[in-house]
Amino acid sequence: MADSRDPAALYPDIATEGSLAAALQAMAVRDGLSVSYQASESAALRQASVASRTPHRTVLSISAWAVERRWSIRGCESFQDLALVDGSTGDLAQIARAAQAWHDGEELAEIHGVAPFVHLTGRFEVADGDPVRLIESEWQHLRTEADEMDWPEYRALIEAAYAEPVLRGLYPFTSHWTLRFSTSIRPRLTDVPLCLDAHRQKPYTVSTRYMGEVVAEATTAEETVSIAVHHLPSDLGPATSGAD
Repeated sequence: MADSRDPAALYPDIATEGSLAAALQAMAVRDGLSVSYQASESAALRQASVASRTPHRTVLSISAWAVERRWSIRGCESFQDLALVDGSTGDLAQIARAAQAWHDGEELAEIHGVAPFVHLTGRFEVADGDPVRLIESEWQHLRTEADEMDWPEYRALIEAAYAEPVLRGLYPFTSHWTLRFSTSIRPRLTDVPLCLDAHRQKPYTVSTRYMGEVVAEATTAEETVSIAVHHLPSDLGPATSGAD
């Protein structure tokens, strides 16, 4: 097995090029692609990035694994720095194709189309940073994430909360799979004192603070949501950006 402390042992071809960015650049030239890569100053053999022409996207981060010959990507939206795409593959050519599509501003589904390893997180792009749209995007992420999990109770809780208009208008987020809510988007969350938990083959629980005392139990996700709405503060305002 290659020594994980020495990336040159696991990635000798990358080492020959001098950096992951240079290796990707050479592959881009070979395949007729036009994207430019930025090398990492601290981990040249393991990390690289590529900018996007789309202003509401961050750079696409590309990272090499330490103990297996494989690469991961992560591309975020710029307002909250949350992932729109991620994924990993052992095929560097697919990394290059995904990077080109990200750089060119291709639609998220089209990036997956040219590089099938790319995983869509469920979030969608909101060019103007509208908080209402960003809230909807985060709900779509949670629904996508829950649908991919082997945890029917959690999936039922997310769907039941999304189906309730009052909760759907709040910004959803999770802490260790506890469903929580805010009246503002990241990075300045305004925490609503309400936490919902799903448990495998156990009752759902509602508490008014994270890791706090349980105030109610329920046998179904729908009942849990109904209890949660009853415990909501009466003075909740409209969703905001959270900016000063």
